[in-house]
Amino acid sequence: MNKVARFKEALKQEEVDAIIISKPTNRRYLSGFTGSSGVLLLSKSRDYLITDFRYKEQGRKQAKGFEVIQYEESLVKSLQEIIQKLSLKRVGVEKDTVTLDTYQEYVENIKEADFIPVRDYCSGLRQIKTREEIVLLKKAISLADAAFLHIREFVRVGQTEKEVAAELEYYMRKLGAEKNAFDTIAASGVRSSLPHGLASNKVIKKGDFVTLDFGAVYEGYHSDMTRTLIMGQPDAKQSKIYNTVLTAQTEAERKIKPGMTGKEADSIAREIIEEAGYGEYFGHSLGHAVGLDIHEKPFLSPRDDSVLKAGVVVSVEPGIYLPDWGGVRIEDLVLITPQGCEVLTKSPKNINEMIIDK
Repeated sequence: MNKVARFKEALKQEEVDAIIISKPTNRRYLSGFTGSSGVLLLSKSRDYLITDFRYKEQGRKQAKGFEVIQYEESLVKSLQEIIQKLSLKRVGVEKDTVTLDTYQEYVENIKEADFIPVRDYCSGLRQIKTREEIVLLKKAISLADAAFLHIREFVRVGQTEKEVAAELEYYMRKLGAEKNAFDTIAASGVRSSLPHGLASNKVIKKGDFVTLDFGAVYEGYHSDMTRTLIMGQPDAKQSKIYNTVLTAQTEAERKIKPGMTGKEADSIAREIIEEAGYGEYFGHSLGHAVGLDIHEKPFLSPRDDSVLKAGVVVSVEPGIYLPDWGGVRIEDLVLITPQGCEVLTKSPKNINEMIIDK
């Protein structure tokens, strides 16, 4: 059963005649279309990609099995014509994606049908990655791994965080990345206590932690990794905190397996950090799934009781963040397998390999 057929099967419980897909990553997943404008209309009998002149030719090449419609007057007008032609009475819309303004535009201009908000079934299907998706994810991960090995040789005391981030991003693009997976985090010294400390003009100094969180996009699929460098020999406190985070991270990777809930996975790392006396300084979730979006379900979180399944790719990223002192985060992507999990990120992470003493 292909992706569209699986999606339609899952959608049956909503009792709709068709659904409009407007979330870009869902649109790409179901059709293969990578353009930035357009919607899918999936019905029981026919499937459409409705887009503008810029993407008509591209759509015909990419969206196999879809009838490509170029709208002239407006997208809503073309939707109305198809809905009328197929006699559709109940049309679903993605309630997590469609804005109130767009929903009202549908309701006010397409009187032939009722528009029914439905949950994001496609994101549920996207949790389990196909073999082809795993290949693309591994490629995106390899680009980030290579960039980290490069930046470990590049970084020096006296550079700014922005210089380091720019070199990381340039190197990933040079290797073939489409773009960054997200805004690169490069936080040094006391700023490394900021879990999402975007690169600033701060100068990197001797003795600083330098936390780098970054990723590459390859054919739409995202990677995500974090390493924390140490500019010089670590002191006792730095060593303790770094190794506590590393122990929590590697233990989670050793124990995560299918059938476990996101909450149970999170607790593996969290308990180790709490026992070390730093529980209050680990305030975010252990991880999240990754794919066409950088943050996907399920989450490895104290609030996520969803069951982990083989085929899901998730981040494992514990951290400790001490205000006005600094912080450490270490992150890999792992593939959950029937036996446990496979660590996909290959970059080194032992403390001795993070020391930049030059």
